[in-house]
Amino acid sequence: MRPSDHDHLRPTRRPGHPAGRPLLPALLILLSTVPLAATVARGEGLALVGGRLIDGFGGEPLENSVVLIEGERIAAVGQVGQLAVPEGWEVVSTEGMSVLPGLWEMHAHLMLVGHSDYDHWDSTYPDRFGSVIMPAAAEQLLRAGVTSARDLGAPLAESIQVRDAINAGELPGPTMYVSGPFLQKEPYPGTEAFRWGVDGPEDARAKVRRLADAGVDLIKMIDQDQMTMDEVRAIVDEAHARGLQVIGHSHRPEEIRRGIEVGVDCFEHTGLGTMPEYPADVFELMKSRADKLFWTPTLTPLYLYEYTRDNPERIDDPRWRRGLPDEIAEDVRRSLDHLERLDYYQLIPKRRPTLKRKFEQLRESGVVLLIGTDSGVPLTFHSDSTWREMDLWVREHGMDPMAVIQAATYWPAVAQRVIDDFGTVSEGKYADVIAVRGDVLREINLLQDVDLVVKKGRRIR
Repeated sequence: MRPSDHDHLRPTRRPGHPAGRPLLPALLILLSTVPLAATVARGEGLALVGGRLIDGFGGEPLENSVVLIEGERIAAVGQVGQLAVPEGWEVVSTEGMSVLPGLWEMHAHLMLVGHSDYDHWDSTYPDRFGSVIMPAAAEQLLRAGVTSARDLGAPLAESIQVRDAINAGELPGPTMYVSGPFLQKEPYPGTEAFRWGVDGPEDARAKVRRLADAGVDLIKMIDQDQMTMDEVRAIVDEAHARGLQVIGHSHRPEEIRRGIEVGVDCFEHTGLGTMPEYPADVFELMKSRADKLFWTPTLTPLYLYEYTRDNPERIDDPRWRRGLPDEIAEDVRRSLDHLERLDYYQLIPKRRPTLKRKFEQLRESGVVLLIGTDSGVPLTFHSDSTWREMDLWVREHGMDPMAVIQAATYWPAVAQRVIDDFGTVSEGKYADVIAVRGDVLREINLLQDVDLVVKKGRRIR
């Protein structure tokens, strides 16, 4: 991979001063006693006042914060008593709350909503993916505090349609970055609409060009250990030539070896089935790319089986049904009866104990970890998967809550190359902000009930 592809990992500007955009006049108030109304135009705006701001940069929280939102962007950030709210602006109290950037979900599947039988789902609902299921999944994510997300595998036309409708304000949902169909050696029978096979290097390049011309934001490659190296290299080289990152699976060691060799930008899952750890040579390869490589472990699905089996009341949570017709929601619900009998879950009790060591290796390797959950796969509902992943990193794997919040805010924006506009609560950036009552640095699972969601300056809840 060209070193310049990841220059964005090394910030070259002061936090809160987006490159190429001058500091807003409202910032002057932080250094003077001039009332803010004198520097920011009067009119409609939104002020979030009083909360403890965790801005995404990883520093100390700002107590008694004031966040001024004008239009879609943040005009100024300061403290009560130092930063005045202009006349006529709407004031929302965040007293007693943690205020932080909107969350990112870095591995979602909007075409899935937790059903346990892929064959049934893929044959029954394709004609409702774009019109019903994907819009419902997107709204569930947004209402859970996820204001940006990557969709890593869905039919091409529907992916573009839903993304563009959200961006145009026609559908509620996070800002979406979509891959369209997976690229793999051979699609599984019945999945050709969202899994494209590659037959030789030229076909691989042609498939990437077709996706790029359709307007995808990134390329998703899986089962690269079943391709020839020429095919794998053709996918990555063509994608990079079109300015697109390549996201790869890491289920098997050879997928990782090949992906690192050709310059895959981000790997998904801990993978390796019941293997106790990553092989030594794979671990060394990770370390060799540590300052240029992102990784989304997606731990949540491997914990949810035993959790939901032992606490089936979770399936009765109405939030995962939001936006779904009753007949679809009931179909999902029925598919989750007798979890212990389903083939999908048989290996999970053997895989889950291996996660601790694999997650430790990922941390030790120095790769940049991102929050993502494979949301939509069996039992992994869009309405609650993202906060569960964050909670697992803290509770089960001992990560510092501030680092976990950055893995769900700052680093995803860096990985997606949009850090100048997203990822932190700072002047000039889009106003993607959430707030939750209590101290998330002590109890990160408070994020399961987000009190306030603002996306691009618009209050969602």
